[in-house]
Amino acid sequence: MRPILIGILSAMFFAVTFILNQSMQGSGGHWIYSAALRFYLMLPLLILIVGYRRRLGRVWSALRTAPRFWLTYGTIGFGIFYSGICFAADYAPGWLIAGTWQVTILAGPLLAPLFKQTIPWASLRYSLLIVMGVLLMQLSVAGTVSVTTLLLGVVPVILAAIAYPLGNRKMMERYGDDLGVFDRILGMTLASLPFWLILSGFAYVQVGLPSATQVGQSGLVALFSGVIATSLFFYATTLVRTEPIRLAAVEATQSFEIVFTVLGELVFLHAVFPSGLALFGMVTVMLGMTLHSFRQTSPKVMPD
Repeated sequence: MRPILIGILSAMFFAVTFILNQSMQGSGGHWIYSAALRFYLMLPLLILIVGYRRRLGRVWSALRTAPRFWLTYGTIGFGIFYSGICFAADYAPGWLIAGTWQVTILAGPLLAPLFKQTIPWASLRYSLLIVMGVLLMQLSVAGTVSVTTLLLGVVPVILAAIAYPLGNRKMMERYGDDLGVFDRILGMTLASLPFWLILSGFAYVQVGLPSATQVGQSGLVALFSGVIATSLFFYATTLVRTEPIRLAAVEATQSFEIVFTVLGELVFLHAVFPSGLALFGMVTVMLGMTLHSFRQTSPKVMPD
């Protein structure tokens, strides 16, 4: 159960992203700054952590040896992922974004052939149940918003849900135990900086510099979600990286983000508790996650 519990703990810290992004959007913060500031502010924290572990030279060597690889998968795994999440916050509530994000549970296992692994079809039945819950949540708001708004609040999150596991798995495949969790996060953060700098230029032209409030809230996202949650999640997936079924189960723990996001929005943003189809969809997602966990911890995890 250790990887599962670590994954659930990471989901709690990841939920900070969805809650604070809604807060920043509500106070007029530009979505690009909400995204880019997280990685700018993560960087000094990560340098301190990796430097304390005396691994800066190893990270720099890896970046220098394969710059194209790092730029590609740093931009995909961190850039495409988080820009999509923040862009969607301008069009959809946090709980819907957190729910749609669970598509990553299906995307992760389907990427297995890219890493010379077999697709864990036995696990996908539970992933499909989770995705069904996501669709129910989207249907719950489909009648209250325009098609354009719904697409802008959903499609970028789906792209993010594919980009994140792709970047993470590519890094694990190439470096295995040669780079630790913090090493990989620092390397990917550095490699994604060109992407963030270009986007920040567009934001500056449109609205000028970010407010002090947005910088402060982005700092919290950088700490809780960017450093703590990402480290926990990368560590949990590293523990089971060679076992597709268990890896899929760890990735599925991210469905708990919905629960933590709803509770956070209720407490801090005074949001309305989801009801009807939305609530049923959340229960469906949690049921799929529970079945995923039971299968992962079964004494005999065999494909069927």
